[in-house]
Amino acid sequence: MTEKNLDSTTPATGETTVSDAAKAHVRGALLRYRALAWITGVWLLLLVAEVVARYGFDVGGFTWVGVAHGWIYFIYLIMTVDLSIRARWSIGKLIITAIAGTIPFLSFYFEHIRTKDVKEQFQL
Repeated sequence: MTEKNLDSTTPATGETTVSDAAKAHVRGALLRYRALAWITGVWLLLLVAEVVARYGFDVGGFTWVGVAHGWIYFIYLIMTVDLSIRARWSIGKLIITAIAGTIPFLSFYFEHIRTKDVKEQFQL
């Protein structure tokens, strides 16, 4: 099924209906995005704690936290792009959502508002 066949407009009401296939694709992408948004947010908080411990209290040995967060953030970016393509977000919305994974607590907030928007848009 091509992207063009995912949505259709009913002539009588002018409303856009979303096919079951489109809902299933978006539902899966949304679930992956939500999971990675939370995981990224938690690892970012761990990274902040590691930086405070290292530079504030001269405690070392936790440099692996930054490496782990970097890889998790990379996967978060992939899941964000996947959802943005399926939900047909603008490039600005995609960039702002991607940046949310770099600011502590913001990924949790953006996960909430993006989930609300996508569920409303696709009647999930």
